[in-house]
This record gives sequence, structure tokens and C-alpha cells, in this order.
Amino acid sequence: MPERKADGCGGTSRRAFLKAGAAGACALCLAGIWGCTAADKEKDDQPYADQRAKKGLLGSRPSPWFSRLNDDRVRCRLCPQECELAVGERAPCRVRENRGGVGYTLAYGNPALVQEDPVERIPFYHISPGARVLSISTAGCNLQCKFCQVWDMALVDPEDVYAYNMSPEKIVSQARSAHLRAVSYAFGEPVIFYEYMEDTAALAKEAGLLNLVHTAGYIQPEPLQALGGMLDGVNVDLKSFDAAFYREVVGGELKPVLETLQLLREAGIHLEITTIVIPTLNDDLKQISDMSKWILQELGADVPLHFARFYPLYRLSALPRTPVSTLDNARDTAREAGLHYVYVAKVTGHPGENTYCPGCQEQIIRRVGFVIDQVDLEEGRCRYCGLDIPGRWT
Repeated sequence: MPERKADGCGGTSRRAFLKAGAAGACALCLAGIWGCTAADKEKDDQPYADQRAKKGLLGSRPSPWFSRLNDDRVRCRLCPQECELAVGERAPCRVRENRGGVGYTLAYGNPALVQEDPVERIPFYHISPGARVLSISTAGCNLQCKFCQVWDMALVDPEDVYAYNMSPEKIVSQARSAHLRAVSYAFGEPVIFYEYMEDTAALAKEAGLLNLVHTAGYIQPEPLQALGGMLDGVNVDLKSFDAAFYREVVGGELKPVLETLQLLREAGIHLEITTIVIPTLNDDLKQISDMSKWILQELGADVPLHFARFYPLYRLSALPRTPVSTLDNARDTAREAGLHYVYVAKVTGHPGENTYCPGCQEQIIRRVGFVIDQVDLEEGRCRYCGLDIPGRWT
């Protein structure tokens, strides 16, 4: 982590910046040990040898988020899909199942990904710049995005991935022993391993760690509110502002995601939003303008919005990657709508990676990829004009 000046979030020297970049690269290499390929996972030279990943279903337990129906059928109450399952049937998310009239989660304590990340990778740009977090995720997802970036983990059965046998206690212990700032539930979809996340988050909170979530936001109000008191930050993928896009490309509905955003805002949880801009599918500037105006009206001007670059993946591999000019136009459109903090993601070195004070327009956080170069905040305020900058900075 870059060396700080004594006065809180002070600026860093160029030497410290370069040293941090080298350290970050090494840390990401180590992170790859956890989020690696199947072949790598069986090597004996990795650290924590007792935590080598194994293929197969490692964790399952009854879930309280099922209602019992007639004929031993059960209904899942976690997400808007509201799947009804007969005995022996498994939900489309692949990790929730009816066993003898009892609803089970198959995603408890068996993360397919455990890795150390910079908080900016989740992404959170208004939480503890430069902090390191422990990220976890399991197999499964309650949506079917055609542009899924982790389809080989999220859109497969838990029996078909290599996973670790790690209880919530082990996750929190690992985060503390590595002197990390938070546990993040990210990269896959945290909603489908809700019970595991809930228990881990409770222990993390007791241990003084932050709980950070990156999610598609496809969750029912009741479980969201039950979890809310343990969350310190949530980044929601608002994949488009078009209901047809959600049905045809995502496999869900737009309305529940908007409701999730509103509930998080009402609960006072730090909120950020990510939109992957996909050429020809959700890059219409009128739609981006409408989305930005909705964010302004319903959530406020200070909610950070990240426009991320699309790279050809999964079922949309024939599309080109997003032109930088398209991301520039999206950012300009959102700022013109009145949003204060609009970012460009996955374009290293782009000015849109940086944070600018909406009061004096000075650059107050400089980023290069996931590395923090300069932080000009004093107790959460702009060093130049004193304006309060929303976020969790300590």
C-alpha cells in the first residue's frame, strides 16, 4: 500500500507510487493462487496447502429462505425468480435444491474463488483508497447474462468447479491474518450464496472488518433488509436502463434492480453503480441520459457511477470491445445529467479513473489502474476547497 503522509489521506511520492505498483503486481500474482485454473489448484507448492481446491459438491445445508408448499414443493424467497421446486429439483441458479421437501443451499462454505484484491478492483472508488480486501465467491448465479465475465464459475453446477472448504470462521481468520481491510463478496453473484455471506459478514463485522458487496442486485426486499445492517458498501450492476435488454440479454427484470438501489439508498449504505457499456446493445446515449437522470432523482448526485469497458466474452464474443470514445460520451452524458462522480473503468490511465471535486474541480484522487498515486483528502474533505466528499475514507 502506498506510504501516506502523516496528515491522514495525504499525497504520495512518485517513488512510493512505483513501489506500490510493484507490490500490487506481486499481490495480484499471489491472488491468482486462489482464483486460478483447475490445473494450478492441485499443485503442492501453493501456500495454505491444507486449503487446496477440490472438485465436487463440498457444502450444502437447509436454508431458511424457502417456503414449503403442497406436495413437498418449496418456493425460494431470495430473489425475484421465486422458483418453485419439486422434490429432487434444482433451481436455474444451480445452487438451490429441494431435498425431500426441504430447501437447501449448495453454496455454503465452498468458495470457488478466494483472492486478495485492491478495493478499487471490486470496484469501490469511495472506500479506503488503496486498501486490500479478501474476495470470495461460489459457483452459481440467479441471472443468465450473455456477457458474463466469469461464466465458467457462475454459470456452471457447483459439482463442476474446483472449490475450497472454508467456513465463515476461516474466511475471517484469513482476512485478519493478512491484515486486510474488508471481506468482499464479489465477482460471482453473492445473492445465491446468501447464507454463507450472511454468516461471514456477521463474523467480519465483529472482527472490525468492512463488508463489501458487488452484486447484480437481483434480490427480494426481505433478505436484503435482513442483511443490510452488516453491509458497509454495495456496488450494484445496473446493466441497462431498458427492460427488454434485461429480459433478452440478462434473463431477468429491470424493476427489482431499481428497487434494490432505492432500498440501499434509504438504508444509508454506501452505494456505487457499475454499467458495462456494450456496443449496439446498451450504448444509446438517450438511454444513458435517462438512467443518469433516474439515479440523480432517486439516489442523488453523489452516487459514484462506473462505466466499464466491455470485452468480447461468452455468448457475445462476436461483438467488438467498447470504443473509448463511447465510454467518454457516456461519462459526459452522465455528468451533464448532474451526477458528480462518474468513472471510466477497465481503461488504465484514462482520466476517468480519477476523482475530481465537484466544488472546485480539482483532482483529489489519482488512480492508475488499481494503484493509488495521489489522495488529496483531509478527513473526507477536499484539500483544496474543503467540500465534503461522500464515502468511507478512513
